[in-house]
Amino acid sequence: METKTKSNGVAKRQTATVKKEVQDKLTNEAIGKTVVPEKKVTAEKPVINLDDRIQKFEKLRGLANQRERLTETLNELTKFNYNQDGSSSFHIRDSRHLEFKTTNSNLIKLVTTHLQSTLEQRKAEIEQEIVQFEL
Repeated sequence: METKTKSNGVAKRQTATVKKEVQDKLTNEAIGKTVVPEKKVTAEKPVINLDDRIQKFEKLRGLANQRERLTETLNELTKFNYNQDGSSSFHIRDSRHLEFKTTNSNLIKLVTTHLQSTLEQRKAEIEQEIVQFEL
């Protein structure tokens, strides 16, 4: 509704638009046109299966365990990086007991730096999954 002000400052309401709306409504009802008011659609909560909920909880627990293990590994790797004394060695052994050994400090530093960045990236991904997780 609009209001108009007379020159003396007294506000007068415009009811013409309201009267027009009422007249249109009555006219439509008289000729058989019915205006159906819009119904608000309410979202029904889906029924959650208990087994599904428990499985989701277990998945969340698994993500939390992965994050915890990654955090422990990163802490150990950080301790190793800061406490190196030049006499470090690096060993890799496969399932057939073939080994790779080195004492090259530059190579060890390169491997540990790459390993640390990879672990930090994976930890960030898991943390993002946990934040976005819905039970």
